[in-house]
Amino acid sequence: NPVTVGDHVDFEIDKAEGTGIITGIHDRKNYIVRKSVKLSKQTHIIAANIDQAFLLITLDHPKTFPAFIDRFLSTAEAYDIETILLFNKTDLLDENLATAKQELKDLYTDIGYNCIDISATEGFNVDKVKNLMIGKTSMFSGHSGVGKSTLINAISPGLNLKTAALSEQHRQGQHTTTFAEMFAIDTDPESYIIDTPGIKGFGVVDFKENEVGDF
Repeated sequence: NPVTVGDHVDFEIDKAEGTGIITGIHDRKNYIVRKSVKLSKQTHIIAANIDQAFLLITLDHPKTFPAFIDRFLSTAEAYDIETILLFNKTDLLDENLATAKQELKDLYTDIGYNCIDISATEGFNVDKVKNLMIGKTSMFSGHSGVGKSTLINAISPGLNLKTAALSEQHRQGQHTTTFAEMFAIDTDPESYIIDTPGIKGFGVVDFKENEVGDF
């Protein structure tokens, strides 16, 4: 993408038309990029100039697999983007899923990641997430249906982002967020949220085999 959410640009306003024309794009300090799984030759820069990323993880409906988490984290590490793992929908976990969640959480905590249990619908630990966002530009990512828009609405109710129930047929998200967009938090104009569409697959880009271990 020549321009993506989070880019800093120069632009001119056409007052007669009420539109703007971008005349220059500043260098990016970082970005998150992925390769489409179905369109393997297509790469997609999700967002740029990110201070931190929140990856939402659910153990069921939909299930987030470690391979997806690892691919996201490797890409974030390659571009020096701090990532916090949010284990959402903790209020819906039965005993077996709660045990599986804790094992996954312990795994990533042990290698140095900040892992937080949350429930966007119940408000559990939402303030903890919000406090981490003060004065920063934060990107929210994860599969469709993990609760990104619900969490953002809990953090900044004035945004009133569209949400939808899971598909009854597949128990997966229905892509209510269709393009990335950046918002200022209604209580803190210096803090920004980048909401992104749900990602089904995350292919890494420009990684040589011998470099993967570095990330």
